[in-house]
Amino acid sequence: MSHLLFKKVDYTIGKLVEDIALGEIGLPDIQRPFVWDTTRVRDLFDSMYRGYPIGTLLFWENGYPGEYRIIGEGKKQKAPRLLIVDGQQRLTALYAVMRNVPIVDKNFDRIRLRIAFHPVEEKFEVTNTAIERDPTWIADISRFWQPDFDHYDFVSTLLERLEERRRLTPEERKRIPQAIQRLVNLINYPMTALEISVNASEEQVAEIFVRINSQGRTLNQADFIFTLMSVFWDEGRKQLEDFCRQAKRPLLDNHPSPYNPYFQPQPDQLLRVDVALAFRRARLEHVYSILRGKDLQTGEFSPDRRDTQFALLEKAQAEVLDLQHWHDFLKVIKRAGYIHPSLITSETTLVYTYALWLLGKRDFALDPHTLRNLIARWFFMSSLTGRYSGAPETRMEQDLALLRGCSQPSEFAQTLEQEMAAVLTSSYWEITLPNQLATASARNVGQAAYFASLCLLDAPVLYSHLKVRDLLDPTAKAQKSALERHHLFPRKYLERQGITDRRDINQVANYALVEWHDNIDISDRSPAEYAPKYERRFPPEKLREMYRYHALPERWYDMEYSTFLAERRRLMAAIIREGFESLR
Repeated sequence: MSHLLFKKVDYTIGKLVEDIALGEIGLPDIQRPFVWDTTRVRDLFDSMYRGYPIGTLLFWENGYPGEYRIIGEGKKQKAPRLLIVDGQQRLTALYAVMRNVPIVDKNFDRIRLRIAFHPVEEKFEVTNTAIERDPTWIADISRFWQPDFDHYDFVSTLLERLEERRRLTPEERKRIPQAIQRLVNLINYPMTALEISVNASEEQVAEIFVRINSQGRTLNQADFIFTLMSVFWDEGRKQLEDFCRQAKRPLLDNHPSPYNPYFQPQPDQLLRVDVALAFRRARLEHVYSILRGKDLQTGEFSPDRRDTQFALLEKAQAEVLDLQHWHDFLKVIKRAGYIHPSLITSETTLVYTYALWLLGKRDFALDPHTLRNLIARWFFMSSLTGRYSGAPETRMEQDLALLRGCSQPSEFAQTLEQEMAAVLTSSYWEITLPNQLATASARNVGQAAYFASLCLLDAPVLYSHLKVRDLLDPTAKAQKSALERHHLFPRKYLERQGITDRRDINQVANYALVEWHDNIDISDRSPAEYAPKYERRFPPEKLREMYRYHALPERWYDMEYSTFLAERRRLMAAIIREGFESLR
């Protein structure tokens, strides 16, 4: 059966752990986030102890036998022959417990996987304080596979300790050493791996993975690239993960960091920026082959070609993770009016906009102020139109293709301006956008753009002397949000009028931003009751200006509800357009 793309290989747990330690099997750095819950680690050891199967592993030959380098955890002796496609969490759990090494959890905290064993009841548990204080438990099974473990001395001491609590029966004195020996012997537990041939393409490997994976998880191209980075540039992967970890929380020493209140990226998101900047590509399907040093025409691998491509990626990543670049770009998002994280409806849009900003800065050397306004408008347009939703890689690939013929700063700017003009036509503003606002979705892109426009236009909060921009400050923390979305026609009021469908009640055009205490005061009162009272707070000219910004017709509260919604959607679209034009 020479057409098979794989071969079956039998291992023991001990052999797998040894090959990982040597680097024969490329387990990504043990310090990258471990996503399993510790109870799953407990259940893994319990299944092995009871003789249950724990699944098949899936490896892929890397295509570079005979190369030598240091990768992963500690000093390994050879480059990996095999890359892990499926089984990484199982092998990480086994390696961390049996080698007694710490891992990093999904919150980026260093922890030890400590699994306890009860030798009398022969059960496993995640170690906790109560177990540590209970002498009937072995609080950490990692000791059984350490080089200095003395089986005879351990069992003797354990039996003495248990005898101090109560007298053991002859059956227990016999069964406890057997249980310990059975646990120690897990090092010889058998496992099967399917090793996919180096000749298989990444598309074939992904298809194999999906077909045999019982959970049906899709193996994406970022998974492949991260695995490859772990093998040939582990430092680069660690840089991405460290950056993302630091972006989640401010440093206590106030040193510069990527932390910000707007966006905490994931490594795979920044990887996409790396790739766009290094190779002008958005689709990752060919990037994996490029980074492997594979000639897309001949299918041959070249270490020199691979090293050249990784050098490009390394250079791009230095730009992507530059703290000054990162924070300068976040100013672009603020400049676009999206000053609060709740307004960012698509992280993909933010990621791809960062890539374009870096291209404009690095490759086209655009003036910083010109670049900021240009990219702020691009982010506004892309967020408003949902440009990168649906098929984001395809859309970004097209956008990058638009820039291939550009060499001058003016050409870069003109290309983006022309694309924005082609999208945001008069018919878009006057017909398409009002229709898009006819929704009850809480994450509507039009509503986010409308609130961003209120920030850009320095509009006041409805029925307040304070500004929307000031009260949307993401750094302010209080028990209640300074601003709340308020039903202009309250829900209970509409229900009393016979309008009970939530899709009608929660229309985007029925919401306005008010201060929280006004929202409480309004309650479920008729707008014809509360609005005139609030109008008396302001002189006529101030009220007219406020109503214009908040897209409210004069005496809006006397209008029939459906008529009000239609008119307000039209006025909201006009304010969004005004906000966008203010970025010129």
